[in-house]
Amino acid sequence: MSLDELKLEISQELTIKAAPAKVFEGLLRRLGEENVSPRDGESLSLVLEPWPGGRWFRDLGNRQGHLWGFVQVIKPPTLLELSGPLFMSYPASNHVQFRLTPVDAGTKVEFTHKAIGLIEPAHREGVRSGWSYMINAVKERAEQ
Repeated sequence: MSLDELKLEISQELTIKAAPAKVFEGLLRRLGEENVSPRDGESLSLVLEPWPGGRWFRDLGNRQGHLWGFVQVIKPPTLLELSGPLFMSYPASNHVQFRLTPVDAGTKVEFTHKAIGLIEPAHREGVRSGWSYMINAVKERAEQ
């Protein structure tokens, strides 16, 4: 297996016509309690604790769930970094970064997701559309 087969890298950039604070708050909500499945719109029951070392996890109730990661860096309203296994229940490590920069038209959002490990083909294919779905939902809400 080559190194290229073990890694994943996604980058997206878009401008949202809203102030960075509004975009950042929407991002936190969407990564947490407002996160829904792109397939059926059902809640994923995610919780994001917005402080350094805060957990990002799926709460299934009755002390059950899945750890997705930890807040590595949080500097409202300009930077959020998360690291951990995310939705991958196998040997993989992920780093996700959202960098928000004020621009004349609103806020430029630069997003990266880098991963290394035994990444399953279905995740490799679906992760790009999943992140686009999530980021576009933040954009739609912030621009209302």
